Amino acid sequence: MIERPAARYGRQRLSGRQRRWVAIGLTVATVIAGVVLAVIAYQRFASEDVKGEIGSFEVIDDSSVSVTITVTRKDPSQPAVCIVRARSYDGSETGRREVLVAPSTHPAVQVTTVVKTSQPPVVGDVYGCGTDVPSYLVTP
Repeated sequence: MIERPAARYGRQRLSGRQRRWVAIGLTVATVIAGVVLAVIAYQRFASEDVKGEIGSFEVIDDSSVSVTITVTRKDPSQPAVCIVRARSYDGSETGRREVLVAPSTHPAVQVTTVVKTSQPPVVGDVYGCGTDVPSYLVTP
């Protein structure tokens, strides 16, 4: 080890062995923190209970579009809700509708609905789906 003049370089606080252990400890802590963060992110974002995918859409007229979506659920015996929307030529949302997906025996079902729009629609799509069904959508 090279001794440097303390007056010029300052006093060395840790020996080479101590610095090495500090570096190893910080590396291990960083790896553990990364693994914990990855597990939390996977649990939060990868486990979708309900997934909606656009099947097709058909522009009916200047104020409505028919949208067919495929809804896949982990537990098909539970009801779900999907938000279906229409978009205009500039990409803005011009209509939106919540759709109740009734319980089923099949994990994947197709649902078709008509979305009324405030401007001429160009495309229909599914915004998202979930299991938190509002009370006003529950069938009597």
